[in-house]
Amino acid sequence: MAIAGLFLILFLPLHLSINLMLLKSDPDSFNKAAHFMASFPVIKVFEVILFLVIIIHVSCGIWLQIENWMARPVRYASGEKSPTTSFSKFMIWTGAAVLTFLILHFFNFYFIRLGLVEGNPEDFYSVAHNLFKIPSYNYIYLFCFVLLGFHLHHAFSSAFQTLGLNHRIWTPVIKVIAWVYAIAIPSGFAAIAIILWQFR
Repeated sequence: MAIAGLFLILFLPLHLSINLMLLKSDPDSFNKAAHFMASFPVIKVFEVILFLVIIIHVSCGIWLQIENWMARPVRYASGEKSPTTSFSKFMIWTGAAVLTFLILHFFNFYFIRLGLVEGNPEDFYSVAHNLFKIPSYNYIYLFCFVLLGFHLHHAFSSAFQTLGLNHRIWTPVIKVIAWVYAIAIPSGFAAIAIILWQFR
């Protein structure tokens, strides 16, 4: 799950960089990038790998959470707090929110490309701009990216710990990077949504 999570963490900045093209007044660059992502053979292979990684990450997360629940079906009677962080305790729920958003995202974009949903696959610029004019879509979008920030913060640092890469010097550095990443990436996506919703 840690390796799959790190793979997804590396993918998000790429996705954000493409989405930033939505802020341009000319739709050409975003539509060309979307077309390239949908048609270039290497990208199509990467897309399959991405889907498999998402499935592996989600499946492992659910399985581990079920194992945790089964290992301790009844809460401890003492009032002592677990050393587990709050982020860790709610990972399954923040992950579920992110997964819900992914399904919505696939419905609004990927399914159009497959011809399962009405829309122009050669003009995702207009599709995105029209979606961001819907207040309810923005509320869901922004809420999910806040939860993604919490998810990323714990995921980033715990992935390195899971892989046994703890170090007295580098672990604090990784924790700082985790905070920066968990704030910067969701903030970037959120900023695009707010600009398109309120100022375009």
